[in-house]
Amino acid sequence: MQTTTKKVKRSREDVIFDSIIFVVLTVIFLIVAYPLYFIIISSISAPEAVAGGKVVLLPVDINFRGYQEVFKDSRIMKSFLNSVFYTACGTLINLAVTLPTAYALSRSKFVLKKFVTTFYLITMFIGGGMIPTYLVVQKTGLLDTMWSLIIPGALGVYNMIVARTFFQQNISEELYEAAEIDGCSHARFFFSIALPLSGAIIAIMVLYYGVGHWNAYFNALLYMQTEEKFPLQLILRSILVQNEAQLGQAASTSVAAREAAQRQRELVELMKYSLIIISSIPVLILYPLIQKHFVKGVMIGSVKG
Repeated sequence: MQTTTKKVKRSREDVIFDSIIFVVLTVIFLIVAYPLYFIIISSISAPEAVAGGKVVLLPVDINFRGYQEVFKDSRIMKSFLNSVFYTACGTLINLAVTLPTAYALSRSKFVLKKFVTTFYLITMFIGGGMIPTYLVVQKTGLLDTMWSLIIPGALGVYNMIVARTFFQQNISEELYEAAEIDGCSHARFFFSIALPLSGAIIAIMVLYYGVGHWNAYFNALLYMQTEEKFPLQLILRSILVQNEAQLGQAASTSVAAREAAQRQRELVELMKYSLIIISSIPVLILYPLIQKHFVKGVMIGSVKG
């Protein structure tokens, strides 16, 4: 037997409403997307065209001089690998600390649930500050090590709350009680049942923590002393600072020197766009891989606090 589906006729008001929403969202998309597009086309345009404001919709005199100048610095690849290592290790430690904590606080039978939750929440409003934190890192022997970029932020309280809410809403007490009848402990339940059912929130935690580690440079600026251990963001900053310093030293009253300084200044501006693209590539690669989990994890984990 064949079933026929009757097409619902849309009213004029529905069509007008949808059209308005489409136009508004398109405008918002263009406003958000154009800056990134502008950075991309500027990074492959001639420095003088970028400085002269000639790059608007299409690249002018396409070249990769900005990228060539950046990769002339031998520190780039070393720092890139450092950042990948710091991000991978840091994210794994973040997950190893955040997910068990969130699961434990999501269980109603946990006796110290309110006390521990309150203890964590206080840290969101009251912090020791930069100097006390530096002294703690120094006294614990973490100074100038990769652990100084990972251990102090091993647990993000906001991320923990989001994960806890996810476990509360999706991993019920009844499910644990059914597993407990068969002799399942909390640890085995967490690793064998809870985690396999939590792919969405794990993807969100990977994205949040991963992007945070990748973009972080201030902690490295405070705690790192050996240049070979610097993450990519700190090296990129050093390159820009050095170029700006060279421009200041090259100031002269001669016409030739001023023209040379102007060309160098245009090249530095071009390099800034290239550096932005280089530092953004890993995040742009990571997001599409976990996009299908992103909306679900955010909505489920943030409905309740």
